[in-house]
Amino acid sequence: MKHLSKEDFDDLQKFYRINLINSCTGYKSANLIGSISKDGVENVAVFSSITHLGSNPAMLGYILRPTTVPRNTYKNIKETGFFTVNHIVSDIISEAHHTSAKYPEEISEFDMTQLEQEYKKGCKAPFVKGSPVQLVCKYLNEYNIEENGTILVVASIEQLYFNEDLVSETGFLRLDKGNVVTINGCDGYALPTLLDRFDYQRPKK
Repeated sequence: MKHLSKEDFDDLQKFYRINLINSCTGYKSANLIGSISKDGVENVAVFSSITHLGSNPAMLGYILRPTTVPRNTYKNIKETGFFTVNHIVSDIISEAHHTSAKYPEEISEFDMTQLEQEYKKGCKAPFVKGSPVQLVCKYLNEYNIEENGTILVVASIEQLYFNEDLVSETGFLRLDKGNVVTINGCDGYALPTLLDRFDYQRPKK
């Protein structure tokens, strides 16, 4: 098995290191965050750092990279307080990934891709049409991570939409039935398959 130490990382070629460290931690969520500016400009961007923070109250978080360059999604969320989270499915991965391109804030990624926006009652931020799981989230707080200049953004889940054929009697969402993908590293998209589910585990007697 190949071995690298922290000291070895510094000697790696830049993009080799980026790919290696981004992929070594495992598969990540694949989501599109939809937001809108105070001036009405829509934004949609791919994120692989959205994670569950709690179910009661329902909360999630995502990691924002350093704000040394414009972060339009973050700016919109701070201005309006709301955003949507939309699961990426296998047939839109190319268009979804293109939203990582750095467009000026006055240009909507919806206009530069084949992704379609849709709106639902009570939410000013756009959803991604066709996404089988969609969330409306409200900004709550943020925490600066001093070690690398990133920000943990914390939000409440205010509304949840999902295709009914994905949910079991216990409330479990079978994401593989909806062709929801995951992200490997920075730019690899994979389609997972559920292998098994297990009962709540208790210590052996």
